[in-house]
Amino acid sequence: MTPIDTLDTPALVEQLAQVLQDKGWMMATAESCTGGLIAGACTDLSGSSHWFERGFVTYSNEAKAELLGVDPALIAAHGAVSEPVARAMAEGAVARSRAQVAVAVTGVAGPTGGSAEKPVGTVWFGWSVGGQPHTERQRFDGGRAEVRAATVHHALRTLLQLLRQLP
Repeated sequence: MTPIDTLDTPALVEQLAQVLQDKGWMMATAESCTGGLIAGACTDLSGSSHWFERGFVTYSNEAKAELLGVDPALIAAHGAVSEPVARAMAEGAVARSRAQVAVAVTGVAGPTGGSAEKPVGTVWFGWSVGGQPHTERQRFDGGRAEVRAATVHHALRTLLQLLRQLP
């Protein structure tokens, strides 16, 4: 089997689909900065309805609260681009779907919107895999398209790694 780090996004999706189907699990996405690109990458694969349950595009803070149940006080305290919000988004995607697995992303894709604390390219990831939350911060270089593409790839690659670590 090809190492995960050498796979392109469509190959990652194919392997992710196989692992999820082997487990009988469904997947959901909760996306802000990628605007549905992760869900799009997943549903590009024919037969994805067997393992992809739904995607939430929650670009605004209101959408994060309404669709995923993210507490507005959490967003007010930490900002939308933060570890607590990414975690809450992933947990909310599982809670508000029939999925056992979710990936969430919230970040600053640019070219505007960055700050000294959260520069352009900053992305917080949240994964919920079988009830276990995982979070991570990354900073990607490049323009908006490159940041979003790198975010999609990292989200899927890490989800596949997390699933492969399960018994």
